[in-house]
Amino acid sequence: MLTNNIPLKGSVLLNGWQLSKLHTFEVAGRHLSFLMAAEELSLTPSAVSHRITSLEEELGFKLFERLHRKVKLTSEGDRIYSILQTSFDLLNKEISEINSNDISGSLVIYSRPSIAQQLIIPQLVDFHNKYPSITLDILTGNENINFNNHNIDLAIYFDDKPPNGLHYQYLMSESIFPVCSEEYAKNHNLFNNPSQLGQCTLLHDRQAWGNQLDFNEWKLWSESLSLNHIALNRHIGFDRSDLSIIAAINNAGIAMGRRSLVNKHIKSGELVTPFPELKIDCPHYYYVVTPSNNQNPRVIAFVNWLKEIMSAE
Repeated sequence: MLTNNIPLKGSVLLNGWQLSKLHTFEVAGRHLSFLMAAEELSLTPSAVSHRITSLEEELGFKLFERLHRKVKLTSEGDRIYSILQTSFDLLNKEISEINSNDISGSLVIYSRPSIAQQLIIPQLVDFHNKYPSITLDILTGNENINFNNHNIDLAIYFDDKPPNGLHYQYLMSESIFPVCSEEYAKNHNLFNNPSQLGQCTLLHDRQAWGNQLDFNEWKLWSESLSLNHIALNRHIGFDRSDLSIIAAINNAGIAMGRRSLVNKHIKSGELVTPFPELKIDCPHYYYVVTPSNNQNPRVIAFVNWLKEIMSAE
């Protein structure tokens, strides 16, 4: 006579006894080793073997082929193992969705174009993996947004001061220095020779901060380093910092680069710093603005994530 937990072959109904043994099977199948499974489960190899044998008897078919000093899944065992893995993945996904239930829904973000292009968008897969239930809408522009007239949850700016009457959080400081392609630096004899800048085309963001259509970044850099004697006359202006960087990569001139926006291009070799000692701290900084201090969980999650990726820059 069969006990309740050993049903007849062909009429298997899983119960608590089999489920606990299936866990042992999953670990053994993952390692393809009873010894390694025993170490993970804090059991003896003989106890693991006994559980697997017992499960095989209850299921009515073999799960493993016992070979010399190793085991191999049978075709039936491989089918059960694949189903177990799928079930674990579905269960983990369900648990994740339950845990993130309070931070689901849509989030509308307004950002300076260069910040979105260089910092946020390359990292979006990380945010999506951490918060799969949050749907992002990312808008860009150089103007400070009016929260009363737009459905915006938060804005990311680069400036010397935040707008009045809004809640803000500091994100990151910035430093600036000239960057160009290695080819351009060699052709213009730029390495450690800033006096050659007068012979170069200077690339710059005409709206580097606020809405001042000027030569701000180059003026700030040259005046801070007492390089006022250098003729800064030939230039190409853009309304986005990342466009000046793209132009520099393609040998159009030398750009004033922001550390956080050009680091990856320097590491890849697309850009070089011809005057590595001539860097200055920028009086402007990155910050995030919200209409009030009463932030919903989606905003809090995004801001915390933003601080995390920016701290790595």
